[in-house]
Amino acid sequence: MRHTMIRSAAMGAAALAVAWVTLTDTPDLAAQGRGRGAGAAPAAAPASKPAPVRDLNGVWMKGRAPQGMPTFDGSTWTPGIQPPLTALGQEMRAKNKPNNSGEFQLHETNDPVLTKCYPPGVPRVYFHPYPFEFVQTKNAVLQVFEYDHFMRRMWTDGRPIPTDPEPLWMGTSVARWLNDTTLEVVTVGFNDKTWIDRAGAPHSDQLKVTERFRRVDLDHLEMDMIIEDAKTLAKPWTSKGYFELRTDWEIGEISCSGDYLEWPGA
Repeated sequence: MRHTMIRSAAMGAAALAVAWVTLTDTPDLAAQGRGRGAGAAPAAAPASKPAPVRDLNGVWMKGRAPQGMPTFDGSTWTPGIQPPLTALGQEMRAKNKPNNSGEFQLHETNDPVLTKCYPPGVPRVYFHPYPFEFVQTKNAVLQVFEYDHFMRRMWTDGRPIPTDPEPLWMGTSVARWLNDTTLEVVTVGFNDKTWIDRAGAPHSDQLKVTERFRRVDLDHLEMDMIIEDAKTLAKPWTSKGYFELRTDWEIGEISCSGDYLEWPGA
């Protein structure tokens, strides 16, 4: 069975916000949208099998955090807690007009993803309410996002973290296994055209992102996020994320079609 999601970024941020609430707060509805019968009673979750050794393969979707554990929401890495911005970071943040956090209306926002169809970059890409897939190869782990089919190549061939990387939307990623269930990914070499989150937190070309993906068991993945930027962050900004394996899903097609050219003020 093939499950696809084909839609345009021109559907607007309001629809995306509704989708995010649906997928994160009522995960059973997300399952219905990809093959479960509408109105079916949610089945009791079976006990998960142990995590496979050094294996993240599969399609993953953001799930609920364990009770009492913090996690990022639909717009920021630390809900209710402001990012630790430097004076420069605060100055840059004051120029941003985010819509996804509810601060500004669609006709007021200058969010480059919404108004210019820019790639969200890393780590902001995780806020888009769509799944991603890990595909492991001999020398790298590929992370393929359903949103606009962005892909990261996380090198696992032993190469060092580059000291003078080319500035890219998704950066340059180097990964290593810390143990049989945890992959650490360090990403540097970003351009400065994206936001760290959907609430307008800025970054410079000095951004460094460290992700530690730990496969808790067969069906659950935990992510520890460390965001560093000497220019815009006074200290590392940390967060957690939780994802669930979707064995019967396939990555669909979400396209930013270019309709942003008709956006008011674009």
